Amino acid sequence: MRTPRAVIFDMDGLMFNSEDVYFEVGSRLMRRRGREYTRQLSDAVMGRPPQVCFETMIRWHNLSDRWEVMAAESEDLFISLLDGYLAPLPGLMELLDALEAAGIPKAICTSSSRRVLTAVLSRFDLEPRFLFTLTAEDITHGKPHPEIYLKAATRLGLPPQEILVLEDSQTGCRAAADAGTFAVAVPCEHSKNQDFGVASLVVDSLADRRLYEVLGLTPRDEGV
Repeated sequence: MRTPRAVIFDMDGLMFNSEDVYFEVGSRLMRRRGREYTRQLSDAVMGRPPQVCFETMIRWHNLSDRWEVMAAESEDLFISLLDGYLAPLPGLMELLDALEAAGIPKAICTSSSRRVLTAVLSRFDLEPRFLFTLTAEDITHGKPHPEIYLKAATRLGLPPQEILVLEDSQTGCRAAADAGTFAVAVPCEHSKNQDFGVASLVVDSLADRRLYEVLGLTPRDEGV
């Protein structure tokens, strides 16, 4: 592909280790209900919008809860745990610096809520570094539907094929690929066994040299 003219980041599990936090949240939610939060259930909900996530959990364990109640409980738990768990993933800050030095615009498209996005990004004062952010509240159809990435392309004023998307989950990569973007999978510990066949490129981390090559950037240890 030609050098991308913009980059869109997923957030959870891609920019931060927040999938670790979500796994702890899921475990606590299920323990409160006498159930278990397994890797299989985690895979089934990863990258999905809140309603789909909690409706899946309810069906999985035949719970009587309303999804809205579980979503609110989960958000409160997630935010309460951030200060003890949250950390940027390797290569994030260096990649942001390199993109800014090259004048390549950046955005975030996440399946999380606006409240969660703000809580996460505010810990590192990162929101001002992005042109815009889109969350679950900004769309009708969540990932793996391509709506969020098509909407972002419109906001960027670019055709999807000129945008590189960074995703850590199979669900997110499907959304990015179906939107027509250059989908790059960066699997995290919680998604490493998922199928990334739709991705245009699979890399080991945000510091991977192959990612820098596609973006036309030079890694820091070579002079960034």
